[in-house]
Amino acid sequence: MLETEFHPSTRKAQKGSNQLLVALHGLGDSAAGYRFLPSALALPPMNYLLVNAPDSYYGGYAWYDFQGDADAGIRRSRRLLFEVLDEQPRRGFPTEQTYLFGFSQGCVMTVDVGFRYPARFAGLIGISGYVHEPGQLLKELSPAAPQQRMLFTHGSLDPLIPLPMAREQVGLLQQHGLAIEWVEFRKAHTIAGEEELGVIRRFIDGGAAENRDRGAALVS
Repeated sequence: MLETEFHPSTRKAQKGSNQLLVALHGLGDSAAGYRFLPSALALPPMNYLLVNAPDSYYGGYAWYDFQGDADAGIRRSRRLLFEVLDEQPRRGFPTEQTYLFGFSQGCVMTVDVGFRYPARFAGLIGISGYVHEPGQLLKELSPAAPQQRMLFTHGSLDPLIPLPMAREQVGLLQQHGLAIEWVEFRKAHTIAGEEELGVIRRFIDGGAAENRDRGAALVS
């Protein structure tokens, strides 16, 4: 089982909020590197589950060995993340109220898991990553994949993952009907401060509004 770190929502009046953001770090980082997210995103109803990848890597962790058998590592991490996600509804966080967020390798896992997972998320958020074996992913899409919505951001100055490659991969998924919003920033391999956080916030707000509308439609 993967190590996780839970941070509850900060809005006292929102006690019992079932919104959850599951954050997946990048190569060599850890859950501790994303403790800034709750205050940076400033979304009082949001709970956060920060997840450590399974493999040690120079003081941090890795989701897979990018210089070795990446496919085996990704499949292993996918299984472990499915276990984490399967547990959340039992803890009071339904999948349709859950956002899956990842940076770099965490973005790779967000795409890999998000479009294979059998239930619909509130949203998928991928930053500065790429799509592992897009052709294989398209063959293994879950029935929920056409209903998933994703924000995928990337930097034009990224020295590690070339923007044209990531853009082409995302374009292929879009051509097959996946609802991915692609946003480019003039940035390197990082999060572009408040400018990018604002785009993420807007995406999350859109998902919350969509869920409210769906709930109202079910009641009426």
